[in-house]
Amino acid sequence: MPRMPVAERRAQLLHAAFVVIARSGVGGATTRAVVDEAGMKLASFHYAFTSREELLSELVEDVLHGQETLLDLPALDALDGPDDLETLLAVGLLGYFEGVRADPLRERAMFELTQYAMRTPGLEPLAARQYERYRALARAALEEAARRAGRRWSRPVDEIAGHLVALTDGATLAWLADPDDTRARATLTFAARSLAALAAPYSPSTPAALPDASATFTSAALPSAAPPTRSGSTEQRSRA
Repeated sequence: MPRMPVAERRAQLLHAAFVVIARSGVGGATTRAVVDEAGMKLASFHYAFTSREELLSELVEDVLHGQETLLDLPALDALDGPDDLETLLAVGLLGYFEGVRADPLRERAMFELTQYAMRTPGLEPLAARQYERYRALARAALEEAARRAGRRWSRPVDEIAGHLVALTDGATLAWLADPDDTRARATLTFAARSLAALAAPYSPSTPAALPDASATFTSAALPSAAPPTRSGSTEQRSRA
């Protein structure tokens, strides 16, 4: 039987680790549990990774680059009628939530890995980079929604993107702790209404709000192409 390439072996172990963390948390992601989930022998793990810490560090990086969006933009394409900004944001946010509902274990794993990065010396910057990416994705989604609605943001888009990240993060965590679909949808509908209130009619003679100089967003944080989206759709939290 041909030997599995190292890159393929590493990819399978990373996927297995994510599954174990989603089910049992970072503490439960022992080397033995990961190889059992991957259907491999323990020796296979040490052939691919030098330690559990190396595996988890790479998994955090993998999750960071796996996030794609914070609004379910494809869901907007199915809309009929005028592109009202509040409606666009509500549809996008509710589409994001359906991704969370479809794979709640993935969202739990995303939060677990963020906490792991924050607690582990040397990995703290990864958690900060994770949220920089979320804000970049949120900015791109907000700009697209405003373009479709013919509106402009009256506040710096980076500022509003921070609000969107905080709102989706909070709604996701609240739903994971107490999965009340009605309450979650009401929260996200409220978020759409609140965010839409920060926009004004577009006028070619009126420049869009420029990024605030103090904003943490930088152009380098923007994905080169359209993401462990944070949910299964929109990063998707993928919170890999």
